[in-house]
Amino acid sequence: MRILKRPSEDRGKAEHGWLHARFTFSFADYHDEAHNGFHSLIVMNNDIIEPGGGFAMHPHENAEIFTYVMSGQLEHKDSMGNGSVIRAGDLQYMSAGSGVRHSEFNPSTDEKTELYQVWMEPRELGGVPSYSEKKLGYVTVSNELKLLFSGNGREESTEIRQDAEFFFGQLDQNRAIVLRPEPDLPHVWIQVVSGKLQADQTQLEQADGLAIEEMDQALELRAKECCAFFVFRLPPDKK
Repeated sequence: MRILKRPSEDRGKAEHGWLHARFTFSFADYHDEAHNGFHSLIVMNNDIIEPGGGFAMHPHENAEIFTYVMSGQLEHKDSMGNGSVIRAGDLQYMSAGSGVRHSEFNPSTDEKTELYQVWMEPRELGGVPSYSEKKLGYVTVSNELKLLFSGNGREESTEIRQDAEFFFGQLDQNRAIVLRPEPDLPHVWIQVVSGKLQADQTQLEQADGLAIEEMDQALELRAKECCAFFVFRLPPDKK
């Protein structure tokens, strides 16, 4: 088992006036050969969008796209006919399939929007695009890991086009959970959304990431202060 911390201050940066972006992995004009994704996890962007700013209609294909709004709100429209405002604490899932177009804007006139956008490679190319939303306040419980997305829809999770699992965790200060290995999903990525988390002996702060290759033993996750975080369990790479 190999563990590697990805400190938040080492991430790539982009400043566009209306957009302040931080890239955990290579993205757009930021290239880091040591961080070109993590197995099927290929994008982990932390964006702050100024009031009125946003991304005009643009295409995606063959990507599983998750957007979590940390603060503010995000207005979404797409070529499937969906249109909604995603608010703080909401998580959006869009499977681009064979192709979809969408736009994302901060509709506020005075409040910034902060979000995470995560992309996974699908297990196979093509397919009909799809869209859904989750309000995490209604589906998550403090001091537990909640399975939100999976390749088989188990435990009332939303089924996605990748044999991976996406969990959301919230821990009160000094509370802990144990993450146990799953042989079919040996690679794990932990992303701290807020607060401070200790993974065995590794200290993680807000926006830090932790890569675990070939996980083969249990790992305690303990909150040094109240925290929220993502856990991704990923399959072996295709040969």
